[in-house]
Amino acid sequence: MNISLKQLRYFDSVARLSHFGKAAAHCAVTQPALSMQIQELEKTLGVQLLERSRKGVILTEAGREIAARAERVLADVRDIVDTAHRQRGMLAGSLHLGVIPTLAPYVLPAAFPLVRDKYPQLDLHLRETQTQNLIEELLQGELDLLLLALPVEHPDIETIKLFSDRFLLALPKARHIAANRVRATPELLQQDRLLLLEEGHCLREQALSFCHLRRVDNIDTFGASNLSTIVQMVANGLGMTLLPELAVDLECRRGNIKLMRFSDPEPRRVVGLAFRKSSPRQRDFAALGKLIAQAASAQIKDMELV
Repeated sequence: MNISLKQLRYFDSVARLSHFGKAAAHCAVTQPALSMQIQELEKTLGVQLLERSRKGVILTEAGREIAARAERVLADVRDIVDTAHRQRGMLAGSLHLGVIPTLAPYVLPAAFPLVRDKYPQLDLHLRETQTQNLIEELLQGELDLLLLALPVEHPDIETIKLFSDRFLLALPKARHIAANRVRATPELLQQDRLLLLEEGHCLREQALSFCHLRRVDNIDTFGASNLSTIVQMVANGLGMTLLPELAVDLECRRGNIKLMRFSDPEPRRVVGLAFRKSSPRQRDFAALGKLIAQAASAQIKDMELV
């Protein structure tokens, strides 16, 4: 019985996307070619893996079990490739890095030159999307390493803490603050519209959790998917927001923003790396993490805040 990795990759894509057309596009092949390979896989295994309909694809009972096993096999194959890369030396060869949008523009521009200078043989590929997507792609073997906010709780994932990133309260510059108030408190957030990123962004959930604001009438997301949009809304007097200290240098250059630190304990997020426990490149990841932490520390500066 011969099963090819190509067949497993095609079947894995269909199982995850529940659509032949989307799976074919993801695998960069024609739909007939992909369908033929999956039919051959079903013929070889002697079981039906998929129920096909006009609305999409449904996994059979056998298909669900085999899809889970195929995912593990493909991840193991990726680890074999990583083992070969490791033999070339520290951080050599290809590495697929996933990063959340509230970190990528603030730490990567400073980290990339450090990485390029120290590890010129590293071929780095970047993927920027929300946490849940990154975790799924890591487990499927499409990504090697994630840079995101911790914790990540999964039995097959290991993490490394890199640094803490404090939250600041960002207000319109024209907003009057009582003269005796030098630190922000969660209660202050009740006094104006609180602008946060849309559902699905971990930064939104962290802000709500840290400030105990699960049910507040003045929360508004506006469907915003990036911090720059939120900051511009604040600058134009539409509300206030919690801004990671790491983002201050880039997002507040235009002015019209007033920043306040919170009273102790200051809300913060823990930033770190996540990778498969089975990966043989953990020493590489730790080395890369040190450079990222170094770049982040240069971005986070002591500031005189109102």
